[in-house]
Amino acid sequence: MITEGWALADQGQGEAGIALLHEGLSASRATGAEVFMTGWLAMLAEAYGTVGQIEAGLRTVDEALTVAGKTGERVYEAELYRLKGTLALSSLVQRFKSKVTKAQESGVRRLEREAEEYFWNAIEVARRQQAKSLELRAVMSLARLWQQQGKPEEARQLLAEVYNWFTEGFDTPDLQAAKALLDRYKERP
Repeated sequence: MITEGWALADQGQGEAGIALLHEGLSASRATGAEVFMTGWLAMLAEAYGTVGQIEAGLRTVDEALTVAGKTGERVYEAELYRLKGTLALSSLVQRFKSKVTKAQESGVRRLEREAEEYFWNAIEVARRQQAKSLELRAVMSLARLWQQQGKPEEARQLLAEVYNWFTEGFDTPDLQAAKALLDRYKERP
């Protein structure tokens, strides 16, 4: 139920997917099982982000990080920090839908710094765990933020460093997205 709910949300059926995710999480919790709970909660947080329920997504990530601290299950920790950064940036978009005024600029910078910190946390955890795929995802998120902030060369260097580590799997969605992002940097004047 959980993975089916996540897939539904990913395919544009967010509300139905979230309902199924909750149903699956309730069933899992009823058994007393805690194995992979951080992964399930990450799926729920991502689904919340997909439908624009940013605060619910952030609460879910915090719950998952608490579970990770309690159980010691750290396999999804890097992805949780990446999701938290992504959701923080989504909250920025929701709060400042129109042009940002001078008075709002400090709030925007604060949220961007917060998101960047979460992305760095994700990168550090992934590196510590030698989880290159999760490191790549976090680096892509950070690179996109840096690109928006006018730091394309720093973004390209960091992304190229991680991308060039891979020797296979170039048909996977994450490596294809990383390649497309790197290609955009090459196209810049």
